[in-house]
This record gives sequence, structure tokens and C-alpha cells, in this order.
Amino acid sequence: MRTLSNVFKALSDETRLQMLGLLLKEGELCVCDFVDVLEITQSKASRHLRYLVNAGLLDDRRDGTWVFFRIAEKPESAQANVIGLLPVVLDDRISPELFVRLADWRKSKDRAGNSCRDVLTERAAKRERKK
Repeated sequence: MRTLSNVFKALSDETRLQMLGLLLKEGELCVCDFVDVLEITQSKASRHLRYLVNAGLLDDRRDGTWVFFRIAEKPESAQANVIGLLPVVLDDRISPELFVRLADWRKSKDRAGNSCRDVLTERAAKRERKK
């Protein structure tokens, strides 16, 4: 019962639901993708993603300094049932704007030679200037 409780706790946060919605459509995303698209800090993104991994809903893999996340490939029974329902529940609830931001972010990364750190630094500076 504790495992199921952890799954539902993981689903009780809007940011984590947005992350799951993005991953359902995109397959695999880097922490830096969530930082830019959701306009949150790297530490906040990592904390939310770790919560979802610990609940058994996501898998992760490291590539150099970056960590990539995807929907769990071999979840336990309870998690598998929940994951099976996510597309139905989240389908029209994830803002299309997030997917537009993701596409824009990916273009910026491509122009910067896929350097997340450079693009994130540049975008953070732009946000500060707007304030």
C-alpha cells in the first residue's frame, strides 16, 4: 500500500504532471529541457524528477553531466496501471504552449551546438533584463 501511496503523492503536484505530460509526448527529455520549458530552477526540476523516479513512474540515464528521463519501461504493477491511464487523463490538460516552448528551446540548443548550459545562462540573463 505504501508504494501506491507514493505514486499518488507523486501525481499530486502540477509541475510533476506537466513533466509527465511532456514525457508522454516527447519520449525522453533532459533536465535542462524542463528547466527552460517550465521556467523552474535546475534544482527544482531535479527534485521533482527524482520524486517521480522514486515513485517508479520514470527511468533515468546519465550522459556526461546531464540526466535524461523517460516514462518507466518496466514499472511494477501499480505503476504500470497508473502509467497506462496517464495519456487519457493528461491528453488535453497539458498546455500546448509547453510544446511550443520545447520546440523553441530545442532550436536554441541546436544553434548553440546542443550546449544546454550556454543557452540556459543566456535565457536567464534575458529574463533578468525583462524584470
